Amino acid sequence: MARKERRKIGEMLVDAGVVQAAQVEQAVSTGKASRKRTGEVLVEMGACTEEDVAKALGAQFGLEFANLERPEWANRVNRKLLPEDVTKKFLILPLDERKGNIVRILIHDPMDLEALTALQFRLNCQFEKFITSRGQIRRFLDGGKEDGSLLNRKSILTASITQSKDTSRDTSQDASRDASVDTDRADRAAQVGATKLVDRIIIDAVQQRASDIHIEPMKQYVLLRYRIDGSCVEMERVDKRLQSALLARIKLMAGVNIAERRIPQDGRIKFNVDGSNIDFRVSSCPAYWGESIVMRILRPESARIGLLNLGLQQDTLDTFNRVIRRPNGIFLVTGPTGSGKTTTLYSALNELNRPDRKIITAEDPVEFSFKGINQVQVREHIGLTFPMILKSMLRQAPNIILVGEIRDREVADIAIQAALTGHLVFSTLHTNDAPSAITRLIDMGVKPFLVASSIQAVLAQRLARILCPDCKAPDDAPEADWLRITGITPEEVAKGTMMKAVGCLKCGNVGYKGRRGVYEMMIMNSEIRDLAFQRATVGKIRAAAVRAGMRTLLLDGKIKVLNGMTTCLEVAKFAQSDMAG
Repeated sequence: MARKERRKIGEMLVDAGVVQAAQVEQAVSTGKASRKRTGEVLVEMGACTEEDVAKALGAQFGLEFANLERPEWANRVNRKLLPEDVTKKFLILPLDERKGNIVRILIHDPMDLEALTALQFRLNCQFEKFITSRGQIRRFLDGGKEDGSLLNRKSILTASITQSKDTSRDTSQDASRDASVDTDRADRAAQVGATKLVDRIIIDAVQQRASDIHIEPMKQYVLLRYRIDGSCVEMERVDKRLQSALLARIKLMAGVNIAERRIPQDGRIKFNVDGSNIDFRVSSCPAYWGESIVMRILRPESARIGLLNLGLQQDTLDTFNRVIRRPNGIFLVTGPTGSGKTTTLYSALNELNRPDRKIITAEDPVEFSFKGINQVQVREHIGLTFPMILKSMLRQAPNIILVGEIRDREVADIAIQAALTGHLVFSTLHTNDAPSAITRLIDMGVKPFLVASSIQAVLAQRLARILCPDCKAPDDAPEADWLRITGITPEEVAKGTMMKAVGCLKCGNVGYKGRRGVYEMMIMNSEIRDLAFQRATVGKIRAAAVRAGMRTLLLDGKIKVLNGMTTCLEVAKFAQSDMAG
């Protein structure tokens, strides 16, 4: 009986609606000339993806397609089953546990029978085959440089830490040797291991998009955590014996006194990661089991993401652009620590930075340097305080002034005087919402009429995690409690635009990747100025701002949920305080 002929890959892709027949004809012609397969040429043409071709090949050869970007497949990979050189040479991945003489493997080319047969003889086993794309296998084998998998990163870090532990051990157990010599040798080995470990931690954290590295000594181990998209993720528990060498190495790199363990210290590290010089702001604080160290990762690109990428709704962005181009007055950005206030102000300054404008900043600390902007670092220990810098600034004839933070009445008074004498002043304030900025300044002791006359606008903001674009899925049955908190009605749910977090290899199986701002912008008008002059409550100021068209934090978050950008859970994190206000 004649064997049934397999359908051609091009025909299968056309039938699936992935490509057009004309594209297949072109690919066949090009493939004959270049000796390439039709599927390979179609991918190069951009007519389809590698995954589309892999699915068609799977149907052609009766193999199940495995999507490594889904956790149900990624978690099945068991690289211990096959030697590393084999997986990389043949571009295959083993799955699950070996059952007798059968090994499940992921392949990308079922037509390479010669290689598969040779591999079977070498390993003395039989294969149960599944198919995926060449690109997915390569990304997985590369340790997640492109996919950002927390699982892959953690395994790399674990290997580095294990190696550091081994390096730190005193391999000599000869009791006849001089103990001081052995101790000295062990100390040197620990220092070498700590150096490699710190380098690995820094590189790993940057590649994972972490904003902070937390090194926290505990009783029996040293806890290593990264803050990714605003949430702390435990990465490793480092051997307690490495603690002294690890902390000393970081402090040495940061340029602080490694012998001083009784008081907090601050320093900076500049480290090259993947060809980019990245600054780290280092803070050490004495704790019960040893010094706790936090390294804030200062990425230059985060300060230059541009106003369009901040997450402002178009009408708010238009208003924002008009306000920052006014000749004088104060523009305040408010929110808790870590809500992105500095990034917003830097984006505004970057937009205004032109040769015809003189811009001076007073910051504590200066996080990013900008070409064409005069930036001054506050140094309290020598008396270079915010008030001193601000007074000096006004003698420099600037057009625009940035004050890192209004902390007290003295700084507030000088900033207001600068605004009233023809300068545009940007600054931050720690309040929960925009209307609270008015009452906060008055509570500091600033006269109400000065607050009313100097402030042009207040922008309050939060950061919400956004859903991973590769794995988010429609949310057909969101929880009623979250809907109530965010004010989403059943009719809005029925539109089917809400999405939920799923989790995949590219987002580290958390379902979120990156963050965007959620905003409320209060523009000062005559009614709000009168309320400020009368020392009105926050509630009255808020009501007036809403009547004037202010979109609240909660409402802006709701819009982002209905647009499928984030979830009710993320908005609920700040909605409680918003509702209380």
